[in-house]
Amino acid sequence: MNRLLAVILLLAGLTMPAESAKPNFIVIFTDDQGYADLGCFGGKHVSTPRIDQMAAEGIKLTSFYVAAPVCTPSRAALMTGCYPKRIDMATGSNFGVLLAGDTKGLNPDEITIAEVLKSAGYKTGMFGKWHLGDQPDFLPTRQGFDEYFGIPYSHDIHPFHPAQQRHNFPALPLLEGDDVIEMDPDANLLTRRVTERAVSFIKDNKNQPFFLYVPHPIPHRPLYASEPFMQDVSPAIKAKLANESEGIVDYKTRDKLFRQAISEIDWSVGQILDTLNSEGIDDNTLVIFTSDNGPAVGKANPLRGKKGQTYEGGMREATVIRWPGKLAAGMVNDQLMTTMDLLPTFAKLAGAEVPGDRIIDGKDIWPVLSGNEETPHEAFFYHKGNQLAAVRCGEWKLHANPDGKPTELYNLTMDIGEKTNVLKENPKIARRLKRHLDAFATEIGQNSRPAAFVDNPKPLSK
Repeated sequence: MNRLLAVILLLAGLTMPAESAKPNFIVIFTDDQGYADLGCFGGKHVSTPRIDQMAAEGIKLTSFYVAAPVCTPSRAALMTGCYPKRIDMATGSNFGVLLAGDTKGLNPDEITIAEVLKSAGYKTGMFGKWHLGDQPDFLPTRQGFDEYFGIPYSHDIHPFHPAQQRHNFPALPLLEGDDVIEMDPDANLLTRRVTERAVSFIKDNKNQPFFLYVPHPIPHRPLYASEPFMQDVSPAIKAKLANESEGIVDYKTRDKLFRQAISEIDWSVGQILDTLNSEGIDDNTLVIFTSDNGPAVGKANPLRGKKGQTYEGGMREATVIRWPGKLAAGMVNDQLMTTMDLLPTFAKLAGAEVPGDRIIDGKDIWPVLSGNEETPHEAFFYHKGNQLAAVRCGEWKLHANPDGKPTELYNLTMDIGEKTNVLKENPKIARRLKRHLDAFATEIGQNSRPAAFVDNPKPLSK
């Protein structure tokens, strides 16, 4: 198969990854960005020339999924290659996601994508939002990252939150490694500061293989952008923002900054790609851009649904992958792939070992990306919290209620927007997909691993 793939790639003017040259990997992971929130995915409400260029130089992945429609479980799946329910990270300890001073976190016994690559000699860096536990035992530096700069959870887990009376959130910490270096960092500057650190990491590690993870805090609500990207904001909106009272954030007005927030993310991608080029490592670096779940403010059309939902709009992400000379340019790939697949795929390309002592749900998708092979996934499962809510097999998707009873069936090839429920007309297909749901529910119930918990958790402070 490898020889055949090499011939195919040679005819296409491409090459197989060199065995001796370990590639660099960059994962750019935005927060709450929808399927239509890129120009190259049809978005007219945003301007994303650098990501659009990245797509022209790489591949658009149009059936690329995250494993959950909200932050914490989605990120746990990316880090471990596992469905969140398998590793007890489908929810926070008493909320849908982890909160400040949470007793729960990603178990240090889990083996993250960063740890897998470190075992193969990679330098690892993360700059942005973590959201897998804010207690010392759960921070990125304990989960395989050599360098970390960012916030431990969403920037709205803060006293200005609209439900502050219920949550009593503390001030937001900004960390360097394990240390809190600031409290209440200027949210307008988060994208810029994350980008600057990512660029520095690339320059500092250009002579060795590296894994760079850039999970942007934006465009999660409330929306922010730095001053250079606020120039086209109307005077009326600027006036409203200038009148925000102390400790009060005008979420609805800030929602109107969506275009600006996405433009700054697009600038950030451009800064990273330009640095790869200027440092002479562009051809040896795989870059993937995607998001953690569907939109809260943006758009997911033509998909149905949004953040928090298991319709396609909540979990199918606008995704672009680029590796000059190794992946064909200007292509569209509609094969089913997921963030869970990045761990085994990167491991294969890096010559690292995938953990063999545990179930990993992700698959090596390099043959799908580079050789036009079909997805290795017979089925993909959608969870809402711990509830197994839907399954996709090929072109068919079946939704079920909390008791496991089928409620909706869609042909995603004919009806990507999940508009016409054809459950009654296709009982045999529904029964086949229901068997997948039942078998998976049994299997994951028998083969799951615990999250970790600490006693007497305390919010981070300086």
